[in-house]
Amino acid sequence: MVVLSVRCTKLVGMSWWGLKGLGGTSAALQPETMRATTTRQLQQGNVIRTHICNVLFLSHPGPNPVVFLQHGLLGEGSHWVENLSNNSLGFILADSGYDVWLGNSRGTSWSQRHQHLSADQAEFWDFSFHEMAMYDLPAMINFILQKTGQKQIYYIGYSQGCTIAFIAFSSMPELAQKIKLFFALAPVVTVKHARSPIMKLSFLLDRQFKTLQVGDCSMFLPQLCRNQLLHKPCANLLFLLGGYNEKNFNMVSVPGLCGVGTCWLAAVDNSSSSSKPPVSLQETPPLYHVEEMPVPTAVWSGGQDWAADWRDIRLLLPRIAHLVTYSHMPDWNHWDFIWGLDAPARLYSSILELMEGSQ
Repeated sequence: MVVLSVRCTKLVGMSWWGLKGLGGTSAALQPETMRATTTRQLQQGNVIRTHICNVLFLSHPGPNPVVFLQHGLLGEGSHWVENLSNNSLGFILADSGYDVWLGNSRGTSWSQRHQHLSADQAEFWDFSFHEMAMYDLPAMINFILQKTGQKQIYYIGYSQGCTIAFIAFSSMPELAQKIKLFFALAPVVTVKHARSPIMKLSFLLDRQFKTLQVGDCSMFLPQLCRNQLLHKPCANLLFLLGGYNEKNFNMVSVPGLCGVGTCWLAAVDNSSSSSKPPVSLQETPPLYHVEEMPVPTAVWSGGQDWAADWRDIRLLLPRIAHLVTYSHMPDWNHWDFIWGLDAPARLYSSILELMEGSQ
């Protein structure tokens, strides 16, 4: 079995604490640490692994409704606050009176700690989005509820952040009860119609490779993309994954976005000889019964999205038992949901209206 995992390196010229007050926002950014404990069934007993993840929050004084934002594939929590405050959903929500928490799944630069393992060890990366859904997400949500004293939160997922939400909320009814409203932005649930060659990469990997590193350019790419003449070629790398919509993309932001989003892929073949105990595997992937998810859900898709193709999302819609609304942006690609210049007017305002209407 080949497990494809993603390791991201955060390299930006501004620290998280340097983001405080960016662009006139009054929200303060603070880090919090929590633990996600994974128990895996092996042929000879159990192995318990504890990944140490970080959630961060933007808050105003006083008790406020809680919003949790979960990043997408190849991303991390910083994606929600990388633009100026009037164009970043994290800042917009915070300045609208919400406590905003930014999740970081295991493997991101904010969540590369482990109780026993180093991120340099292959065993650290022995996980998939299933573990993110069944362990990381409940741990983060329960941690936030305990910290805030709230009983429910608003959940905004983007890309893979929707994938793990559909799994978690349909598999764990007790967790689903803690979600007031689920906003699914460009949800990735299948890649049947995905047009991105990068999304199809996992199907082309040679099973014989123990470890394969692809493009460890976390130092090179940001430096290269600082050259104004190379902003467009660097943006094209992002477009190759998520689709093209150049007119809605701020080219000035390219160096920072490339610095946060540069990743290398690690493919681990568990069928090869190893000192690790053999894992009990099943021949087919588990089926997730999305139609059993009781959470009110709003969905958005993009017509130029090469990663979360609108045709795949249309296949998902009939399975959502409590669909509140569905909106399609014909001209949007995958990145427009978090970095689009017109996202505040076309998407974020609708999210705020739905939140206000549900209180």
